[in-house]
Amino acid sequence: MNIPGWLWAPTLVLYAGLFLVDLAVVGRRPHIPSTAECLRWLGLYIGLALAFGAALWVFAGHEHGVEFFAGWVTEYSLSVDNLFVFILIMARFSVPRELQQSALMWGIVIALVLRAIFIALGAAVIARYSWVFYIFGAFLIWTAIKLASGGETDDDEYHENRLITVITRALPSTPDFHGSALGVLIDGKRLWTPMLVVLLALGTTDLLFALDSIPAIFGLTDEPYIVFAANVFALLGLRQLYFLLGDLLTRLVYLSIGLAVVLGFIGIKLILEALHTNTLSFVNDGQPLSVPVPSIAVSLGFIVTALVITAVASLLATRRAAVIGD
Repeated sequence: MNIPGWLWAPTLVLYAGLFLVDLAVVGRRPHIPSTAECLRWLGLYIGLALAFGAALWVFAGHEHGVEFFAGWVTEYSLSVDNLFVFILIMARFSVPRELQQSALMWGIVIALVLRAIFIALGAAVIARYSWVFYIFGAFLIWTAIKLASGGETDDDEYHENRLITVITRALPSTPDFHGSALGVLIDGKRLWTPMLVVLLALGTTDLLFALDSIPAIFGLTDEPYIVFAANVFALLGLRQLYFLLGDLLTRLVYLSIGLAVVLGFIGIKLILEALHTNTLSFVNDGQPLSVPVPSIAVSLGFIVTALVITAVASLLATRRAAVIGD
């Protein structure tokens, strides 16, 4: 799939326009969104993602369309996992509820820029070194094992990364928020507000999650255009999901296991693809191995099935616990 520059340009303008509209809405009137408002925006973004995938299906072939949908569903499910940590970050920095929209929106923009850099680097490495799929596959399987054992989403407190710790100590800042402003002038001295640290915490924390999600989507498609599109549409609407789901996130008790199954499956698929195109001299004397590799349609079906089972099992488990508790 060779994407010409004339198609990349309007696509990027479209993405920028969507985020600018969202930023304008949030910036004009910081508030706590209602359920109806969240559903309207979420419906719009999901509809746009479906339309984009359908357009790819029609104009670029059904395989690329299925690749987008598989990547989008995977990235979206992993983004929901991010919301647990976002909630902890908001609590850690005591962000007022009415300012959380602005914090999330700008944090997501920072995350998208960092992901774009990560995707470009990943695409360049994959194009030159096909054996990197072995590394990606092993990393995803290791992450899946860690997730299944409760190593990530069960954390009940946020641990600042080194960058946030350094910035917090180095920058002169105010103890209180001043609306959504990043900096204020007090007694002739420019001081930063806690909002700056919150934005950086959200953006850099999302990048840490991208260390899992970007290799995962490259296991479904090696087309940077589709990888970036899936990430954009997964991040769009994440703010609405944050307010819409809220405490309901705690009911997804099997989310870690479900995501572990998805990441483990993609990790195995990556290793099978690496074997299928093997060039490493110490593996089968540098010759490719004729091994079956799940098709993209099978991969999409597996991912959707695993996530549906995860959601249903989680809701049944929490309902059963509530009944026993009563």
